[in-house]
Amino acid sequence: MRFLLDAEQRAFAASLDALLTAADTPAVVREWSRGDHASGRALWSRLAEAGVFALAVPEAYEGLGPRPVDLAVAFVELGRHAVPGPLVETVTAAVLLTGSDPSTAKRLLPGLASGETVATVTPPGPAGSVPEQPPGPTGTVPEQPPGLAETLPEQPPGPAGTVPEQPPGPTETLPEQPPGPTETVPEQPPGPATVPEQPPGPAETLPEQPPGPATTLPEQPPEPTEAVPAQPPVGTRAPGLPQGPYALDGDAATLRLSWEPDGVRLSPGHGPARASLDPARRLTPLTPGGELLAAPSHAALSWARLATAAQALGVGLALLDRTADHVKRRHQFGVPVGSFQAVKHRLADAKIALEFARPLVFGAALTLDPADVAAAKVTACEAAYTTALTALRLHGAIGYTAEFDLSLWLTKARALRTAWGTPEECRALVVSAGDLRW
Repeated sequence: MRFLLDAEQRAFAASLDALLTAADTPAVVREWSRGDHASGRALWSRLAEAGVFALAVPEAYEGLGPRPVDLAVAFVELGRHAVPGPLVETVTAAVLLTGSDPSTAKRLLPGLASGETVATVTPPGPAGSVPEQPPGPTGTVPEQPPGLAETLPEQPPGPAGTVPEQPPGPTETLPEQPPGPTETVPEQPPGPATVPEQPPGPAETLPEQPPGPATTLPEQPPEPTEAVPAQPPVGTRAPGLPQGPYALDGDAATLRLSWEPDGVRLSPGHGPARASLDPARRLTPLTPGGELLAAPSHAALSWARLATAAQALGVGLALLDRTADHVKRRHQFGVPVGSFQAVKHRLADAKIALEFARPLVFGAALTLDPADVAAAKVTACEAAYTTALTALRLHGAIGYTAEFDLSLWLTKARALRTAWGTPEECRALVVSAGDLRW
């Protein structure tokens, strides 16, 4: 199915593109990663004036929405320019608070629509909770490990299941062949039967030597084991830090919501910010508890995934454009490397993947069906990730350098891939729905 934006939506996208181009977002991202939010907050205010955040806030609370299609248009541009900050989280907070009681919604939603309030929300379930998931990976790169953690278990089962099925055959045939040899072998080794009599002696002396070290080794580990908790592995919390889930840019947000099993609560505090894979996404632990504001909402999760999918689509388009320009300028053997067939094929594959993702994103924005949104997210994020790999390979060694602006989009593509739902989770939701409407 082909989705075409109307003239007003195309003009909206063009205005955002012009605004963000003039803002020099790579410089804003680098300042944001250092904890300097001044330029990022200024850009946030300009986006709010353009109506980006009001698209998720109902008109009854000084917003323009809900308008998910226009929001998707906006987030494609935000991803195209790698805008930093808790963008998806602010939209998610708006949808969550829309379902709260009218007094709470009236108190908090107008600030989100105007840009005066920057919100962050922890993901629901194990994805946002350190105690329930491997603390190490979840803390440093919340978007990364979930995918790895779920794909690794899926690989071992296959080999493990096939290996047991192969050995049975050989084990049945081997016993039938070796009987003859096994009878002759025992008849030859009897002579060297003296060898077993020699090892016993050393065997008895060896145990007498190890006892000393063996007893000292147990005495040494206790000290390290006591020191390990004091210096927890990456992603775990030190005893003095809040033990709640991680949130995005909690140090920059003025409204911090903790998505807990019993509902969404206003977090009373947060811990120190930590760097993540994406420099535009800083991680902070939120203190659990606080005022209960709203009940958990499946609709809010769908909005979060839709915004993430649209943002990933924009990231992929930016990577494709930058890579195409690079291979036109770079020459090898006297010709642009973009003229090589292998390079053309890689770029064509990336282009096709992104173009297939685009209708899914806008189709999901029309329906907001959880399965449609999950399909859009996994398709757009995988397309962006594939494009990121292509961009990295075709840029050569320069693509690995953090100083090169391309890295800002490369890391974001990887971070978005597992944000607000891993590929495995989204695929499982699509399969369980069983409704192939597109």
